[in-house]
Amino acid sequence: MTILVDKHPGYWQITLNRPDRLNALTIEMGAALLAALEEAEADESCRALLLTGAGRGFCAGQDLTAIADAGPGEIGPLLDHYNPVVRKMRDLRVPIVCAVNGVAAGAGANLAFAGDIVLAGRSATFLQAFAKIGLIPDVGGTWFLPRLVGPARARALAMLAEPLPAETAAEWGLIWQAVDDAQLIDEAHRLTARLASQATIAMGLVKRALDAAEINTLDRQLDLERDFQDEAARSPDFREGVRAFLEKRPPAFTGRRT
Repeated sequence: MTILVDKHPGYWQITLNRPDRLNALTIEMGAALLAALEEAEADESCRALLLTGAGRGFCAGQDLTAIADAGPGEIGPLLDHYNPVVRKMRDLRVPIVCAVNGVAAGAGANLAFAGDIVLAGRSATFLQAFAKIGLIPDVGGTWFLPRLVGPARARALAMLAEPLPAETAAEWGLIWQAVDDAQLIDEAHRLTARLASQATIAMGLVKRALDAAEINTLDRQLDLERDFQDEAARSPDFREGVRAFLEKRPPAFTGRRT
């Protein structure tokens, strides 16, 4: 199986599972990943996701052996199989932690950036490899990069196709944190479990609000914050959070809408 799913209390772990190919993507793998995301979305007990890769790498991008003989007009349609994965990751109303072990190259790097919080082992590298084969960043790369690191660094990463060490990626704000390799998966589980115990409705609204801020004016964003805040305040978790604060105890959020 190219995608593995492990269910933990409150969250799912999804693992890219082609370790012999550094988890390089295929159409079939993209379909399996999308199906796993949709299943997680349908499970009300799943309040967070952890995405990582099996073996020595997170994801080496598209498996080039599958497209070596592609003719004119065949590469673009390939993305119709991967873009729904990115859209689903951004649309999911639960937080996604990406734990990057080893290389995250090309579409694999941009798949990680589609998550909400990215952790990486110190030996990990991020590589926009597209220029090396005469292509442009895809799977959201041209959208994520300038928003995460600014236009100057985004252009250099895209045009020079040089590997970026995890610690530099963290310093630039491309990812949340670089941790020791041996601690990566344990830290990722700890963080995902923490997010799964949060007010799930609010977490989903945070995702939507921050994405909307990329295109909204301040006036529109203020209105959106008002509307989303009203939606969050209607949830049982808001009432529980206030009670817990007043009673000086940790909140016991459920993630339920009613």
